[in-house]
Amino acid sequence: MADCIFCKIAKKEIPSTVVYEDDQVVAFKDLEPQAPVHVLVIPKKHIASVAALQAEDKELAGHILCQVIPAIAREQGIADSGFRVVVNTGAEGGQTVNHLHFHLLGGRSMQWPPG
Repeated sequence: MADCIFCKIAKKEIPSTVVYEDDQVVAFKDLEPQAPVHVLVIPKKHIASVAALQAEDKELAGHILCQVIPAIAREQGIADSGFRVVVNTGAEGGQTVNHLHFHLLGGRSMQWPPG
């Protein structure tokens, strides 16, 4: 997607503070953090949302959830104290960028319900 801001970040066309990268994923600090640790984890492949995931994406989703997010949580020092992973989907779900992204939040006590 030529006009997708997260695709441009993944391609290094827009600068970001990268905290993790591999051949499938890039993770970077959120520009408007909602917690002391607020990292966005995105696939380099453009996928619009969780609702747009296909069967062919299950290895990518598993990689993000089982390997990438736990590794970043450990590196950021929030693995033991706890963290939250948020995936907004669609307008009413609060999704503002139509590229699948996972918010990794930690470093403070999270409240429930999230609002």
